[in-house]
Amino acid sequence: MAPEIKVVLEGYKYFECPRWHDGRIWVSDFYTHQVVSAREDGTDVRVEAEVPGQPSGLGWMPDGRLLVVSMREQKILRRESDGELVVHADLSNFVSANVNDMLVDAQGRAYVGNFGFDLMNLGQVETADLLRVDPDGSVHVVARDLHFPNGMALTTTGELLVDETLGNRISAFSIGTDGSLGERRDWATFAAVPDGTSMESVIGGMVVAPDGCCIDTDDSLWVADAIGNRIIHVVEGAGVIGEIPFDTGVFACGFGGSDGRTLFVCAAPDFNEHARKVASEGKLLSIRLEPLD
Repeated sequence: MAPEIKVVLEGYKYFECPRWHDGRIWVSDFYTHQVVSAREDGTDVRVEAEVPGQPSGLGWMPDGRLLVVSMREQKILRRESDGELVVHADLSNFVSANVNDMLVDAQGRAYVGNFGFDLMNLGQVETADLLRVDPDGSVHVVARDLHFPNGMALTTTGELLVDETLGNRISAFSIGTDGSLGERRDWATFAAVPDGTSMESVIGGMVVAPDGCCIDTDDSLWVADAIGNRIIHVVEGAGVIGEIPFDTGVFACGFGGSDGRTLFVCAAPDFNEHARKVASEGKLLSIRLEPLD
């Protein structure tokens, strides 16, 4: 039987980066420029931050302060205890396009991806670097030549998984004690890396476009397929072992809820910025998943 899909929030623009924190689900809405949170049933909605530069990746420092990506400003902002947003790190010397998703580890180190090119205006496709921002705000390049580094997850064995949305693959990196990354290896591949530098040629070569993701208790990964209207369940060495289909585009997912088994999913008709800015069709959905054996 297909799992029941519930609507948690609706009437927004384009949600990304669902994160469960302090008993609430948090998401960034790109085109209202807000970070919002709510209870797991969608009640008690709060605006947690206003980010004119367009919010994306979310995470928290060990002391509980929020970090949020300001995409167009190419910065990471930090919310202080009084609610003020201050610049945590300026990434503008390290990127050439929008900054995007982010994972913050237990030490407060932020791993940050970026577009690498002007995606929304169909610019020439380029690879991008993955960055690490340390708690003091210093910025370091930790991996190069990734094909749109996007959603990330940490495994129980100490590896960083990175979805390469335009690379038909999920990559894995060992993590050093200082936060540095080892050599890239394939964790899952869905097809060859597409040839060409036009979006038309790249999309034509895509089988799976892994976008936002979240890791399960057995180190399997639940991944939003940005071109497939589905969440796929991926296991290292076995590939795709299952999927949850949707009647709309889905672009990110994250576990949460009272026992951590609710999968929150960011949905919209597409990821076209020009269409999403003028419509209010973005939704946050939820699906109850059974615990793994």
